[in-house]
Amino acid sequence: MGNYLNPGSKRFRECLQSKIYVDKSGLIENTNAVIDTLQKYVCVSRPRRFGKSMAANMLAAYYSCGENTDNVFRELKINSASSYAEHLNKHDVIMLNIQEICSKTNVIEDMLDLMQKCIIKELQMTYHLEGMDLEHLDWAMQDIYNVTDRSFIILIDEWDCFFRECQHDIESQKKYLDFLRTWLKDREYVGLVYYKFPNSTDYRNCMFLSIILHFDY
Repeated sequence: MGNYLNPGSKRFRECLQSKIYVDKSGLIENTNAVIDTLQKYVCVSRPRRFGKSMAANMLAAYYSCGENTDNVFRELKINSASSYAEHLNKHDVIMLNIQEICSKTNVIEDMLDLMQKCIIKELQMTYHLEGMDLEHLDWAMQDIYNVTDRSFIILIDEWDCFFRECQHDIESQKKYLDFLRTWLKDREYVGLVYYKFPNSTDYRNCMFLSIILHFDY
């Protein structure tokens, strides 16, 4: 398990062990239905403190092939779904918090370089593929997919952080969106992209992202 690649189930287990927990595992049946389809880009917008992070941690725990989590989900609603076993622990998961990366630098080139290096490092440590591209994240993930035939589940939190931090830097915003499009759009290694943001986000940016990546709201 890594910080970004297959981060494990600890955070979701903490939710389950809390005094108040509402079973939202029915969401998984909906995301299972769109994996490896044209509807695999999913956007969630809710106010802060409405369980967006809990849901992302749940998806990471369910899909990640880095850990057997049947004991985590067997008592939850998703266990009764016909697709439960089909996708349980069957994917590599990449989980990103863009705000965390933005806190290291507000220069877009440095931010994107740091993000790629962190993910590629964990991919390399996990797969040890001879000849795997170590410079470009999209090529590295394609190299892995070509060997495993296992699509990636990509969970992105606070994707809009860069827009809030650099509201007037239009050129940097364009570079950020161009990177997302190159990394995620029309890539066979992408099984599901699930991104979330607070509903206070500027919807002009969200609409632009929906255009280039075909996100469903």
